[in-house]
Amino acid sequence: MILIKKIKTEDTYPIRLKILRKNIPLPYKFNGDFDKDTFHLGAFENGKLIAVSSYMKALNANLKGTNYQLRGMATLTAHQGSGVGKLMMQEAFNIFQSLKINYIWCNARLIAVNFYKKQGFEIIGENFDVKYIGDHYMMFKKLSSE
Repeated sequence: MILIKKIKTEDTYPIRLKILRKNIPLPYKFNGDFDKDTFHLGAFENGKLIAVSSYMKALNANLKGTNYQLRGMATLTAHQGSGVGKLMMQEAFNIFQSLKINYIWCNARLIAVNFYKKQGFEIIGENFDVKYIGDHYMMFKKLSSE
């Protein structure tokens, strides 16, 4: 059974580093990690942290209202494709509903675009390159009216 719960910022770092920044000279500690409005979710299986995601209040010129950016979503390789990312997103959507957040957005790697589409996200604009990582799309999901 998978348990999704809020975790400390520092708890995200080992999985971010291993999955998102392995052999890549980019930071795994993000600006905004410790902001008062930021929260982090972890997926646990048998008490072991297997996936993480971070949600930061962040303006996006393409979206109105109150927005949060999803950053650093990562699942340990052995658990990828098992549905833990979807479970973390569902928990985040529940939290956003109580906070009356209008939009969630992210910069999605190409390999993650279909995952986000399945969660109700849409693409904004053209793809863009992130040095060392590759092509990304900005994606968003409307959560509530402005």
